Amino acid sequence: MSVTLPFRGTGIVQQACFALLVCLTFSGLSGCGLKQWAHNHFMVGPNYCPPVEPAASNWIDYADSRVISSPADLSAWWTTFNDPVLNGLVQTAHYQNLTLREAGARILEYRARLQFAEGTMFPQVQEAVGSFTNTRKSANTANSPPDLKFNTWDAGLNASWEIDFWGRFRRGIEAADAELDASVENYDDVLVLLLADVARAYTDLRTFQQRLNYAHSNVSSQEHSLRITEDKLRAGAATERDVQQARTVLEETRSLIPTYEAAVRLANNQLCVLLGTPPRDMTAELGEASIPSAAPEVAVGIPANLVRRRPDVRRAERELAAQSARIGIATTNLYPHLGLNGSIGVTAQDFDDLFDGSQSVSGGFGPYFQWDLLNYGRLTSLIDIQDARFEQLLWAYQQQVLVAGREAEDGIISYLRGQERVRNLKASAEAAERTVEITFDQYRQGIVDFTAVFLASSVLATQQDQLAAAQGATTQSLIDLYRALGGGWEIRLNRGTVMSQAADGPAAATSEPEPPAVPESEAGDAVTPLPEAAPEPENNESV
Repeated sequence: MSVTLPFRGTGIVQQACFALLVCLTFSGLSGCGLKQWAHNHFMVGPNYCPPVEPAASNWIDYADSRVISSPADLSAWWTTFNDPVLNGLVQTAHYQNLTLREAGARILEYRARLQFAEGTMFPQVQEAVGSFTNTRKSANTANSPPDLKFNTWDAGLNASWEIDFWGRFRRGIEAADAELDASVENYDDVLVLLLADVARAYTDLRTFQQRLNYAHSNVSSQEHSLRITEDKLRAGAATERDVQQARTVLEETRSLIPTYEAAVRLANNQLCVLLGTPPRDMTAELGEASIPSAAPEVAVGIPANLVRRRPDVRRAERELAAQSARIGIATTNLYPHLGLNGSIGVTAQDFDDLFDGSQSVSGGFGPYFQWDLLNYGRLTSLIDIQDARFEQLLWAYQQQVLVAGREAEDGIISYLRGQERVRNLKASAEAAERTVEITFDQYRQGIVDFTAVFLASSVLATQQDQLAAAQGATTQSLIDLYRALGGGWEIRLNRGTVMSQAADGPAAATSEPEPPAVPESEAGDAVTPLPEAAPEPENNESV
């Protein structure tokens, strides 16, 4: 229901003041309400204040000498592995990954949304209009006019400006600005995940290559054992059981080779997609290398830094800020909309008379207000909806902080215990290798039967395979830790920077296209550090 009141007098200022007086009277803004409205910079609705994050004061394993709580530089964490090929793959993925480019295009969308919101502060309707109408009337009706056929030409300008008296449009700009920040944080989150995925896929490839090398080496050794047992059987110095045992352990080890070859190809294909290229065999480009490894110590900073470092946490906070502004937008619907309408144009029957001086000019100008009454609680329900969404995002933000802490703790403990497991398995594999040498010499001398060789060969193959798998898992846990700490997104701030150790060969992609663009106006200041402890908001109630 719209209420429009007539105005007496011709003074525009008098009419505007009268409309303002009516609005203030009906809206009930007086005393404390007016002070609150003015304190909110003439906007209704709550003022946003960042929430308190549920972060721990220290890491669980802070006492471990390998956990360094000093500030950590994670901007190029992949270089800690000292692997030139990995550095080149990271650079290429940053330049070419399609998911990252999609996230960059999303930033452009939200920047345009912000510009659209900023445009609502100006007259919302500014249009040029024009029309031509040919009218013909029946001559067989009562009181037929003498002119049964005539033309009408119209041309003019219309304008309408709703004044942002309650902050409706300014709250909209707040929401759009926070959404733009969230889109930048989303880009950074995609970048963090991309770098971790590249490192994980590369580590998988190297791990299965190492397991494949162990399998080939053991197959070669076991084939030699099988030939000796067959020679001994022909000489009557061994039994068929020895031959069958030798063949059993050999075929079991051979069965691992197709599995690991397939795993290498899967990791290769995953790398191709991450690099933004069709799947192809990159074996020649990547060559042979050991499983990436880093120093046993790792700098992780303090848990509170997660809130400032992790893009997904910062994105959740920006989404919360945008939703707070939407509560204010919904609140403005409780109050009258104030504005100005105006139009000017020319009208004539003949086109030649359309611009004939002031005789053809028509138009009007004046203030207006529009107020939804008898809405049966619909408007307050809309506020409740936005408020409930804000509460949902608040709990989601705090949950995201908790998840970030858990992921970091998982990465720390996995890396620490993984190092210990690798150390034990390395010693076990070395002992198993020596056991095979000793047992095989004893078998050739006839001191032991082939059962001892069979068991020693099986144990060696198993221990070497477990060692390679444990080395890969330990490296993966460190990569997961760097991802959980939110490391790597800073690479977008240094566009065109060459990695500290460039890869040799096509994987380096040093002449690839520029990385996905992030708008310069947002790229440098998209990260807004949160306060150590968020103060209580001075204004947390709607006006």
